[in-house]
Amino acid sequence: MGRISTFGQHLYEGRVSFDFVGRRKLWYSISVIIVIVAASAFVLRGFNYGVEFKGGVEFTATVKAANSATSDDMVQAIEDANVPEAGDPTVQTSGNDSIRIQTRALSQDQATKITQALTKAGATEVSQNLVGPTYGKQVANKALKGLIVFLIIVVLFIWAYFREWRMSVAGIVALAHDLIITGGVYALSGFEVTPATVTGLLTILGYSLYDTVVVFDKVRENTRGILKSTSKTYAEQANLALNQTLVRSINTSITALLPVGALLFAGAAILGTGPLKDLALALFVGMLAGTYSSIFIATPFASQLKEMEPAIKAQAARVMAKRAKQGDAPVEAAAPVTVHRPVASSGASKRTQPSRQPRSKRGKGH
Repeated sequence: MGRISTFGQHLYEGRVSFDFVGRRKLWYSISVIIVIVAASAFVLRGFNYGVEFKGGVEFTATVKAANSATSDDMVQAIEDANVPEAGDPTVQTSGNDSIRIQTRALSQDQATKITQALTKAGATEVSQNLVGPTYGKQVANKALKGLIVFLIIVVLFIWAYFREWRMSVAGIVALAHDLIITGGVYALSGFEVTPATVTGLLTILGYSLYDTVVVFDKVRENTRGILKSTSKTYAEQANLALNQTLVRSINTSITALLPVGALLFAGAAILGTGPLKDLALALFVGMLAGTYSSIFIATPFASQLKEMEPAIKAQAARVMAKRAKQGDAPVEAAAPVTVHRPVASSGASKRTQPSRQPRSKRGKGH
């Protein structure tokens, strides 16, 4: 802990510094590659929508042991029930003694036949949940409305708090970056998209914004009165703010990711399925992406937009000119000193030699 504290103090004082803002093109390139892969997953694989979004019937069968053999028996029982609409069901284990089976929309009589077939195949208890496609549309529409309202509030809040629209734009870019990456992971992993997933996505927006706003606040503190300064540029002060908040961001992220990772492990490895797994995956991936974007995307992009202002360009030019002048000043000052000292020493030696010679001769004469 002592080393971490010392390292953080060095970052805060500027004795150790990572060039996040100066290497922004590298971070942009990495993010573009990740976003392209995530967006490609949307098109090539698509999302595995749960029954809540696509509609259908979800059967939960309680069995003695939930394994692959039992799952195959359940699928065969559905095929033997002679219900064509129930063809190609989605089967997942849930815990050690439960199996979830999802089919397309069925009538009540068809659902009853499936329940009887599952009971004959060895299920001790079967429950069914009929979900119409309109429910999924309502959830999607409400989530979309919530996202739009959230983004509008974010833009207005950042603009009002920091008095800087460029930070609002950078914050929105970072949020879009996090959403696309999280959605891409869902598409690639094949996890079910459920209402819990939507909850997780909306939650990570707040977390990502929280970390970004903290860094922006430090940037504002460091760049206060920057136009009158001739010691550091806006980009250098923004980079210093990132380094000063780096340890805090890492510690906060690790502290948040540990319990979320435990939830993800419990939902995926122990329970096997359910809303806990869907929520935990969205939170875990979103928090990682949010930490990355707050450090490598939001602040460097906001600094890049700010550097386009004529006043900031002029201030940076003054800083560079002063540094160039200070770099030449020692050389110009050293030249006359170097030339003057040999002249003074040689003149002094010429003046002392005649005065000493007569004294020495007089001494010899006496």
